Amino acid sequence: MASPATETVWVLGDQLNRATGALRGRRPGDVRVLLIESDRRIQARNWHRQRLHLYLTAMRRFARELEKSGFEVDYRRAPSFRAGLEEHRRSFRPDTVTAMTPSRFGAARSLADWNVSLVPNDQFLCSPDAFRAWAGDRQSLRMETFYRWQRERTGYLMEDGEPAEGRWNYDTENRKPATADDVWPAPPRARLDDLDREVLDDLGNAGFGDDPEGWWATSRRQALGQLRHFVKERLPVFGPHQDALTERSWHLAHALLSPALNLGLLHPREVCDAVEKAYRAGDVPIASAEGFLRQVIGWREYVWGLYWLWMPDYRRLNRLEARRALLPCFEAPERTEMRCVAHAVGGVRARGWSHHIERLMVLANLALLTEVRPQAFLDWMERSYVDAAEWVMVPNVIGMGLHADGGRMASKPYAAGGAYVNRMSDHCGACRYDPKQRTGERACPLSSLYWRFVDRHRERLARNPRTSMAVRSLDKLRDRDATLERANQLLRGLSRGKV
Repeated sequence: MASPATETVWVLGDQLNRATGALRGRRPGDVRVLLIESDRRIQARNWHRQRLHLYLTAMRRFARELEKSGFEVDYRRAPSFRAGLEEHRRSFRPDTVTAMTPSRFGAARSLADWNVSLVPNDQFLCSPDAFRAWAGDRQSLRMETFYRWQRERTGYLMEDGEPAEGRWNYDTENRKPATADDVWPAPPRARLDDLDREVLDDLGNAGFGDDPEGWWATSRRQALGQLRHFVKERLPVFGPHQDALTERSWHLAHALLSPALNLGLLHPREVCDAVEKAYRAGDVPIASAEGFLRQVIGWREYVWGLYWLWMPDYRRLNRLEARRALLPCFEAPERTEMRCVAHAVGGVRARGWSHHIERLMVLANLALLTEVRPQAFLDWMERSYVDAAEWVMVPNVIGMGLHADGGRMASKPYAAGGAYVNRMSDHCGACRYDPKQRTGERACPLSSLYWRFVDRHRERLARNPRTSMAVRSLDKLRDRDATLERANQLLRGLSRGKV
């Protein structure tokens, strides 16, 4: 092994774990550790303030923890990552600089071009190579197939080669709307300390949205505490209402662990181990344990694999030829009277986060129905969410949310009218729009725009067995023309921020 004078381990901002990547197995004195804050990256977009705060605070806190453990750390602010690397090389003249393969496709290419030795990214349970081997020559890739393969290979919720309690999937039991009697324990919140305030002072007025309130872990200790609290207090009631939308709780029983996972503060294996242990102890029902593990070893790992399988061209796809600019209501919730949208966007501004159904069936659904250009919506999502790693946002927006890949990821567009939101939420009762109306002044924009979407893409939808019924239903509407005219009016209004 090289001496500390000749070897550097470069730790990126989403690799903050001593037990993974190029730091795994290293001890103080083995290597020098490099961390870089890039001005170019920080200033590249109008990021949410909590996203900026989370990354910078977690990086600085990790650097301090390494120093306390005896590591020599070079923590530097530089005009760019490349400039910081060059400054480090001039200062310390290491023979080798090693890093874990970045989670971003472009960054991985850049580090290789800069003569950085890359070790495999081990922050997931399924590597890109293993996913590629699983995909093989399959004509279609579907998450459920991958998920069952993951269960078999990891052993989670398995008994003698079969799924625990005889079923692979409890999704049908986990789609209940919230009721007035439901109560969800509040997640833990950390007090901001001097380092938090230092980062906020350094940020000045940069970014948009509210300042942090302590919801997002910036250290491994905080992340482990959040994991323990979730498994004990919220996981037992997670399953039934994981798809619910309610104004009474922004968090419901969701884990809120995705930022910590995406920063490397938690590893999916330890999260899954904790869930498995709680289920085996009889503390968590199978529907809740399975529903959560499906999100972690199923969906999360699936989009990671698809990202590396299909990039870089995948990010640029726009098969539905959507061209509209980002709607004003995404930037400012006060620019719409659609209660479901204003609530979701308001939550994003307040916390840089909303749960998966708000993302897919409210925000992405509106962008899909109004023909927002996929890359414009993707940019907004990446800027706005604290857990918005490129690898997770690109497949979820391009494939799942906006169907811009033409069906490579999802077998049908996730387009829905107001009836879905009305069924799953408590938004509609106090909204000025009526989800049961598709014409007239009180027509719900989602209900009218849904039929416009079906009309615009009728040929594509008619060829798909899962969506052909929608085309036939459109042609049976007695008020079809009036519905489409109302949809066009609403579309013009939404583009001006007046709906």
